[in-house]
Amino acid sequence: MSGPYDRLDRLAQIIVALVAIFALANGIFMLVAPVDWYYAVPTVPATGPANTHFIADIGIAYLSSGAMLLYAAGNIKMRWMAALAGTLWLLLHGFLHIYEVLTGICSPDRFWQDVPGVLGPPLLVLAAIFLLMARQRIAPAGIPRAAFLRAATAKMEESEQQYLREIAAAPGGAFEKFAHFMPASMHRHSAPVNLFHAARFGATLAEDCGPCAMTAAQWALADKLPRDTINAALAGGAHLGDDENLAFRFGEAIATQSAEAFELGDKIEARYGRTVRLELAMTSALVRSYPAMKRGLGLTRACSAMKLAV
Repeated sequence: MSGPYDRLDRLAQIIVALVAIFALANGIFMLVAPVDWYYAVPTVPATGPANTHFIADIGIAYLSSGAMLLYAAGNIKMRWMAALAGTLWLLLHGFLHIYEVLTGICSPDRFWQDVPGVLGPPLLVLAAIFLLMARQRIAPAGIPRAAFLRAATAKMEESEQQYLREIAAAPGGAFEKFAHFMPASMHRHSAPVNLFHAARFGATLAEDCGPCAMTAAQWALADKLPRDTINAALAGGAHLGDDENLAFRFGEAIATQSAEAFELGDKIEARYGRTVRLELAMTSALVRSYPAMKRGLGLTRACSAMKLAV
């Protein structure tokens, strides 16, 4: 899920934001002018006399849903769970309408009149979240543990799989905390994808963890980095392009706590700006946590002990 928002990410974000605005506007209308709202929705009078207190209660529910959805829309890839929470009441409200038509409480004609405003909004939010999930663009926190492990370990070395399983089995919510940490190590917004992964490779290879390097390679492939570039990085970075080699050595210097990191970082900042330097420094520093953890668990293998290529 690294990288800035693309068009489909923005589409999901816009969908959630529009549903949030709809819910907020409807909630405000119900609170401020409950009687006007009662007569403005053609199918409502058929449900019985206007009860302004009850209308206001429902308005508060809409406002709560809208507020959560608006918060989620601010960073939908990280806050998708908030979007699910925000749409829960809207979805249950829709299910109530389905129940009423199935049991004959309301007529099919009235049900279909209500569908766009009652079932449409929550289904749009669910579609937006599914769009993100299908493209693996959501933060792992909140994904069911078993589903996360299946997806995460599909292309991993055995030692990589083992440390994740041990974290998942650890008490005290270790897995959930780890899931919140992972996106920070993959944060990329402004950094070019080739420099970002070059820095990650430099830091990872400095830790001499072969399985970690291959996992980094899988992430790079997912970000559509050319295989030749990945293999050049796995071979030590000497045959990378000038800027990629600069990023590689920057990541390596951070991992080895070399004073050269200052000079290399200054060069990166001069060429690409402070934000790119921050993103490369952040991923280089945090990606070291994975080999360090595996080393502590006795699970890592040296790079020299395995073939590093994709």
